[in-house]
Amino acid sequence: MATPSAVPDVLAPGLDVVFCGINPGFHSDAKAAHFANPRNDFWRLLHAAGFTPRLVDPSEQADVLAYGIGITNAAYRTTRGSSDLRKPDFAGSAARLERLASELRPGAIGFVGKEAYRGPFGGRPQHGLQERRLGETLLFVLPSTSPANAAVPWEERLRWFRALRALTA
Repeated sequence: MATPSAVPDVLAPGLDVVFCGINPGFHSDAKAAHFANPRNDFWRLLHAAGFTPRLVDPSEQADVLAYGIGITNAAYRTTRGSSDLRKPDFAGSAARLERLASELRPGAIGFVGKEAYRGPFGGRPQHGLQERRLGETLLFVLPSTSPANAAVPWEERLRWFRALRALTA
């Protein structure tokens, strides 16, 4: 069983979108905040794509609930990088996301990176809207915002964040 990190889920009923990262990194665990590495583009992309009216700091993560946004992770174990995760780290994650969709009824779950989707559901997802749904909840795969994914340019990442925003606005 994976050891939970210090990073709490930021969830509430009826959100427009829940962003699902793959797992907390060391920066996030140390700050008990999602996407806390200063080189991670997540918070800047949220703002640039129009999800938030201002740039939110990771320490203010609970504030995004007021904007219709939640945040969780596919795996809870803190690692240096997602390549350190193993299949058991995702045990129960598909069922947990199904419960989240059923109970909280977000409009969409936006997976921040293909691995965040692949961990719970398998397969080889492409970026964008997925055929699979969890009840009425749409599933959408975004490029990873991790500094380790620097090969995907900012404009490409922003394009996918804007596409998800258009679906959930």
